[in-house]
Amino acid sequence: MSHTPHELVEEFPEQVDAIRKLKAENAHFTKIYDEYHVINRSIHRSETNVEPTDDLTEQTMRKKRMALKDELWEMIKAE
Repeated sequence: MSHTPHELVEEFPEQVDAIRKLKAENAHFTKIYDEYHVINRSIHRSETNVEPTDDLTEQTMRKKRMALKDELWEMIKAE
């Protein structure tokens, strides 16, 4: 298991300009982006035992992060 945070710009490095544009112009994208960032940090803190959590909670957070990432990707592709 990787203990590296999954920052969105690292996940989609070719799409940095599109991400910046969407953050500046699309309130819904920004809301989802912020949600992704919060849950991503929570997962990272759990993985590194800064804020340990049980396996079920971590698994639920991972599924939520993946759903947010998928939604963000759809908006990025459309840009």
